[in-house]
Formats: sequence, structure tokens, C-alpha cells
Amino acid sequence: MIRLALTLATSLLLSSGHAVGADGEQGSTPPATIQAETLPLLPRAVSNNAVALLAGEDGFFLVTALGLGAGKQADDTLSDSWLYDSRQQSWQSLADVPGAAGRLAASAVSVAGRVYLFGGYTVAADGSEQSTPQVFRLNVETRQWDEFSRMPVAVEDAVVLAHQDRYIYLVSGWHDVGNVNLVQVLDTATGSWAQATPWPGAPVFGHAGGISAGRMVVCDGVRIRYPADGTARQFESSGECWLGRIHTDDFRRVHWQPLPQHPGPARYRMASVADASGRVWFAGGAVNPYNFNGIGYDGNPSEPTGSLFSIDLVSGQWACHGMLEPATMDHRGLLWHDGWFYLVGGMQSGQQVSRQTYRFQPPAERDCQLSSR
Repeated sequence: MIRLALTLATSLLLSSGHAVGADGEQGSTPPATIQAETLPLLPRAVSNNAVALLAGEDGFFLVTALGLGAGKQADDTLSDSWLYDSRQQSWQSLADVPGAAGRLAASAVSVAGRVYLFGGYTVAADGSEQSTPQVFRLNVETRQWDEFSRMPVAVEDAVVLAHQDRYIYLVSGWHDVGNVNLVQVLDTATGSWAQATPWPGAPVFGHAGGISAGRMVVCDGVRIRYPADGTARQFESSGECWLGRIHTDDFRRVHWQPLPQHPGPARYRMASVADASGRVWFAGGAVNPYNFNGIGYDGNPSEPTGSLFSIDLVSGQWACHGMLEPATMDHRGLLWHDGWFYLVGGMQSGQQVSRQTYRFQPPAERDCQLSSR
């Protein structure tokens, strides 16, 4: 986006799994290539789109909403939304998300049979941006979005995580002119909001994370640095990773602990999710943070990485699983169901906005050999 210029605590803190050098390489054996499979094309190319998955007894739905179209200009922000029905193996139109303009960098998650869609930001013709506070809830049966309880502080490019099929945590993110350290929690049963223990690291946007059994892992993103000489603020990668444990008796209390940085350099807008085993996965993203058009804050075009790595919340070990082909970036989430991972839209090489939906199954754990590509 255009920003004007624990019982396992000891093992988590001391062990980061396989060692890697500063360049993210280790050993001489090349990383495994994971060839992703393709599903039917999206109706239109979209990136920076909110995604969610709803599982049913006889299939599942993928949902994508909002985002940025192929032109990558201010007037290419989208309001439409689509649903992929695994039984019919096709994309189907949903109602447009309500609102006067398209948005990008929104986030979505499913809870108790509904998809909740949070925020995003609008882009005016002059490039100015505004965070939006609206929250919408999708009823798949009626295919309509209804406005729910608005965010106390509007954020976009935040990590959004569901807990106990009831609570939704919005971790850090961008609000209008800067990052916030807030952890906002929506109780979907009552529609009420609460403030949880704040994010302990440098406030970030474009970070990624997953949650399992009340434990969340959140990594990377972009922080703001203010030079001592008073010159313009700078946007730079954050390599911080944190483990947050939600208190069993109070959903507002989160015990945060720093984690070792994952293998390889920090990433921006990775896709991430936790699977049923309690492992949190991170896929793709870019090493060079960028504006919404894919051009880096340093003026250089950003390129996606195909890296796939994960952390085991029991052992605290990072593991690498190879390189996805094709590589993608500019994601708002990774989706998981029944052993398969799904990537919907995003940007491919050359900052090309994609119509592709990919699915893949990772190979066995390997030594970490993540490159910066």
C-alpha cells in the first residue's frame, strides 16, 4: 500500500530448529520443489484479497472478497466476492460487499458456519488511503453480506485469528496513518468487542500468523522506523516472531513470548494457517516490502518467494518443506482442509495479479534451505 514516505518456553526461546546462515541457505542439497495443483480459474484476477474456508459434511467452500484487480491502480480496488463450491468444482458469484468503494487488505475468517470480513482500506484518485471500520458477516445459504459489529479501531493488513469457534483476534495492523499495537477481540456470540493484551513487538502491517488450541504464532510484516535526524520515516521489514497463549479463564489475557526468527529472511504478506496437528504454516510472500502495486518502498519491483516452512507448537521447532512452484505473494491468508492447503489469487512473478487458485500438500520435513527469491 502507498504509505507516505511456557512449559515449552525454554525450548521455544532456545531452539529455532535447523540452523541457517544469514543468506537463508544451508547445505548443498537443493530444496524440494512443490508443484501446486490448479483449481478452476477465478472469475477475475485479484490480489490482496480476503479469503476464508467453510467446511461442511460433504464438501467445503472457499470464499474470496474485495482486493485489487489486474490494473493495480487506485480505481482497480474491488467490491465483489466469490465462492468456490468443492462439490460443483466451480466459482459462483456472491453479493458485492456493501460499501461505497472497493477495498483491499481486508481479512476474513470463518466462525460457527459464518464468514466474517474485517476492514480493508480505500484508495482515492490522489493516492490517499482510509481505513474502514466495517465488519460484515456472510450467510452462505443466502449468499448475502450483512453488517456486523464495527471495529473500535479500524485496521487493515492485520492478522485475524479465530479461537474456540467464537472469538476473533485482530493483531496489530495499520490504521489510517500508522501501525497500532492493539489486539482487538470480537465475541461473535454477543457482537461485543474487547481489548486484549497488546501486541508486544514493533507494531506491523502485512504480517502473518496462525492459531491452534489457544496458542497463536505471528511473524514478520513491516514496521516504521523514524530516523534520529528527523528525516522521513522509513518502512522496513520486521523479523520478529511471537508466541501468544490465550488464558484459559480470560480470553482477553494473552501471554506473549518472543520466538526465534524463522529460517530465511523476513517476509511481507505471506499466507499462513494452522493445521489440525497444531503446526502453523507460512507460504510465499516477498522479501522486499512493497506498495499495493507490487513496487517496493525502495523503488525496486518486488518478486515472490516460494518458500514453505512451519513451526511445531509442541516442540517449538521450525521446519522447512521446500519451494512452491509457482511462487506467489500479496496474500491475506492460507487455507487448510483435510490435508490440503489452498492459495487464492495473489501476485506472481512480475507483479502479475493472478486468477489462479492453487492447492498443494507439503512433502516431509527437510533441512532448511530457504533462498531469498
